[in-house]
Amino acid sequence: MTPATPSPAPRTRLSPAQRRTQLLDLGVRLLATRSLDELSIDLLAEEAGISRGLMYHYFGGKQGFYEAVVQHAADDLYARTAPPEEGEPMERLLASLTGYVDYVVANHAGYRSLVKGATAGNDSLRAIYETTFAALAERFFTADPGGLVIPDTPAVRLLIHAWQAMVEDLVLTWCDSPAGLSRDDLLQVITTSLPALVDTLP
Repeated sequence: MTPATPSPAPRTRLSPAQRRTQLLDLGVRLLATRSLDELSIDLLAEEAGISRGLMYHYFGGKQGFYEAVVQHAADDLYARTAPPEEGEPMERLLASLTGYVDYVVANHAGYRSLVKGATAGNDSLRAIYETTFAALAERFFTADPGGLVIPDTPAVRLLIHAWQAMVEDLVLTWCDSPAGLSRDDLLQVITTSLPALVDTLP
């Protein structure tokens, strides 16, 4: 007697919200090796195996698609740079910056295009970029009270803003030309530079 062929496992039907999140995850993965200009609705529809019409249903158009993918990537960056809840302050800062460096390295093309778009007059991208970096800075004063002991003053906030810009430029430049610095060297420089700069304040 011929054994019965097992029935295929039933496909899980995703809710619209789950399907949209799945598409955004795919968009972020594609963005890792492409600039925003190279990431299109057609490409994502092809990769996802769905119609362009369904893509428009979820995102409303090209600009809505770009904004949704970039916001999803920014949320991912914020999550990956969360410091551990325990540990010495400098160890926790190092862990957070390690998450940042590894994210930029893994998503170099997309991250660089986001920075370029934010500085080139795209209001939507600039808003996402600035909101994300403000949230990262705010961790020093609210979400990360067990981290570095940094007084919340206008001068310190100004310094952290400048330090963030330096770190971003240094990491992006290092990705293109390491200049003899290893990943560990880079992390040492950007981690120790913040408390050193704070110590220079009157």
